[in-house]
Amino acid sequence: QVNLVESGGRVVQAGDSLTLTCDANGDTLRRYSIGWFRQAPGKDREFVAAISWITTVYEDSVKGRFTLSRDNDKNAVHLQMNNVIPEDTAIYYCAAVRRAVPPRTAPDYDSWGQGTQVTVSS
Repeated sequence: QVNLVESGGRVVQAGDSLTLTCDANGDTLRRYSIGWFRQAPGKDREFVAAISWITTVYEDSVKGRFTLSRDNDKNAVHLQMNNVIPEDTAIYYCAAVRRAVPPRTAPDYDSWGQGTQVTVSS
């Protein structure tokens, strides 16, 4: 089973950019779909984006602003966040499952990281 650790969360201003990283150990991420989810205070965990070896999918509110990429040499996945808005404020989690088509629902993922906080000030 793969173990995941997120990093890169911080306090930024609206319009800024930042990159979150999901580092993995225990197995190669090449065999997994990696999803990113976020949870704001008082809200349910929601899908952000996911990537597998055949496709990448994004939630509508982040399309054109967020970009997922895989770094197979470092066994990591990066979530590049551009033009962030206050509504992007949340704890961001990465998750993994061994599927070719990345799921959009949290229960379909087997492994989770501990999360990293992103705060966007207006």
